[in-house]
Amino acid sequence: MAIASKKPSPTLAPVAFASPDAVKAFETAAAPVREIQENVRKATEKGFEQSREAYARVKTAAEDATHSIETSYASATKGIVAINTKAIDALRANADAAFDLYKSLLGVKSVSEAITLQSEHARKQFEAVTFQGKEISSLAQKVAADSFEPLRATFGKTFAQGK
Repeated sequence: MAIASKKPSPTLAPVAFASPDAVKAFETAAAPVREIQENVRKATEKGFEQSREAYARVKTAAEDATHSIETSYASATKGIVAINTKAIDALRANADAAFDLYKSLLGVKSVSEAITLQSEHARKQFEAVTFQGKEISSLAQKVAADSFEPLRATFGKTFAQGK
């Protein structure tokens, strides 16, 4: 046999043996308690809503940061490939220049001609290596800037919103 639960009524029901003054006194005494309960309920609902909003902001910030990191990583990876390609091209050009020098040295007729070829090769290689170093350095700076830009933008936006 199930016992039916009865919801308590918000006001006190008159009891057969209680006087109307007593019932009124109990209702008057219970009014502040009901008001406190209502205020606690409202504060709790407000707290839950603020927690939901804070969670949504944190979730959005985390998603933005993750996207920025992924974009930054992809940019850095492409940049490193470009730098490595540039370095390999420079090594290939330097090796070709060295082999050209060796071929030329095989055909020299005097020591002075060999010294002239060697000096000319050293001057050209100095210029080439200087140019290659500047190119690779410039590319590395661009890769670094491009790789960190998504992070800078996201964190800048996140901290600007937090103010």
